Amino acid sequence: MSGPGEAGELADLLSALKTRSGMSYAELGRRTHTSGSTLHRYCTGKTTPADYRTAIRIATACHATDEDLTELLRCWRRAQDPAAEQPAPTPADVPPGPPATRRRQRVASRATTALLGITLLLLSAASAPEPVSAPVVQQVEGPAWQRERAVKPALFGMTAASSSGTMPGFRVGSLRFWDSRTRWANIQPRPHEYDWSTLDRLVEGAQRADLPALLVLGGTPAWAAPHGAKAPYDDGSRSSPPDDLTHWEQFLDSLVTRYRGRLEAYELWVFANEPRFYSGPTETLVDMTRRAQRIIKSVDPGAILVCPSMGRLWTEEGQAVLRRFAELGGYDHCDVAGIKLHQRRAADPPETMISLLSWIDDALHVAGVHPPLWNTGTTYDLPTEEPLGEQRSVDYAVRFYLVAIYGTNLSLERTYFYNWGGNHLPIVMQAVGGPPTRAALAVEELQRWLARTTTRACGHGQAINLPGNVWQCEFATEDDRRLTIRWTDTGAALTGVGPHAEELRQLDGTSAPLRADDTIEVTETPQLIVHRQ
Repeated sequence: MSGPGEAGELADLLSALKTRSGMSYAELGRRTHTSGSTLHRYCTGKTTPADYRTAIRIATACHATDEDLTELLRCWRRAQDPAAEQPAPTPADVPPGPPATRRRQRVASRATTALLGITLLLLSAASAPEPVSAPVVQQVEGPAWQRERAVKPALFGMTAASSSGTMPGFRVGSLRFWDSRTRWANIQPRPHEYDWSTLDRLVEGAQRADLPALLVLGGTPAWAAPHGAKAPYDDGSRSSPPDDLTHWEQFLDSLVTRYRGRLEAYELWVFANEPRFYSGPTETLVDMTRRAQRIIKSVDPGAILVCPSMGRLWTEEGQAVLRRFAELGGYDHCDVAGIKLHQRRAADPPETMISLLSWIDDALHVAGVHPPLWNTGTTYDLPTEEPLGEQRSVDYAVRFYLVAIYGTNLSLERTYFYNWGGNHLPIVMQAVGGPPTRAALAVEELQRWLARTTTRACGHGQAINLPGNVWQCEFATEDDRRLTIRWTDTGAALTGVGPHAEELRQLDGTSAPLRADDTIEVTETPQLIVHRQ
């Protein structure tokens, strides 16, 4: 039990909600973007949430009832200021909401009334005079930004993990070749012998589909590093660099000469801060990058060089290698920085990637470099994670790309989903020889929505006057119409649609007309609001 007084009353209610939900502190923390230790302090009365929105977010994740939320806000206000006890408004006190939409909007009147009542409580708490206390650090809700940037098709990348040469059966904007039998060890099995057959099929397939292709390098042949550590593949490839770096140079010269003008970009090593994929010194990695720049640019000046990709960035070990590579000047030899931007777990909301992207941006800023970023993959452990349900796969696959658009303000220019072709992953897009899944078709629909558009702004929560769990990006079309994509990171919320709204589109291709005074339910499945000129 928690301590006595108003803070204890709030803690008891939060603890009861958590217990009723059946979630652990860790699971509840993932759902609310709050640390488990902080939640434990709230539920034991050691501290109280400084912001009432935090308390509501926790309660909502625990499936709190209308009565729970009303009581929660009362307890929170008393914990902050015991003299601030005020009766909560009842549904009869709440002014009527907007007319029912009649446009296939699934908004229940009870939920509308409850939300309006909660909104009044929030406004009351926000407008009440604050007691005089010591200064506190400013907390800015958001982030939110405004910036015009064309939505380029190549942003919607896909890793093609197949050696068949077959291309995806749904719309994608760019391809990345890895786990496709195109490692260095596959292409050059012996010192002076090359096997280009698989890569030829892939490159020709990409050319027929008119898709820019990125080839990932990695997997030193055993002959070039006979005593090196083995990589996690069945071809005997090594994670260590070659004993003689002239072998690296000769391979690159032959590779780029053959595919000059046909491969758009080269990722100069995969998982460069993961010992299972690269086990050499960072200094050698920088030297290999420098040599690669000299050779590739001399043969194919238009090729894009992606610095060795950095993964494990949720860990201090992974972060340390990225910082060291930057300190040694590695990013001076590339056009783009390769990163592995992903959730900690596949089941975590894609929006959690924003905090990791912010760290990457800060780390590169401290190092004094500002390269464009390409997200070129995920964690090696991804295939061991549990598959997501069909609807969650749809939601997360689409939001993976929306987070990338959100992240363009932090230099993210392209993102590659992992992967196309595989069928033992948390989210399957399309197995080779099978039809595209609902997730793949939803990603295709998102690309239709955003074809030939310009991003204008992105933001979430109170920073853009929306409920705390709502995210939004705005776009402009060539004929100057405004498009708004809106979704939640968890749960649902009711929002207005804004001036000049005329249509609501869903990822399954259906749509319904709108009026400016309509209210919609925003969920974890993104929706598109079309505004007329």
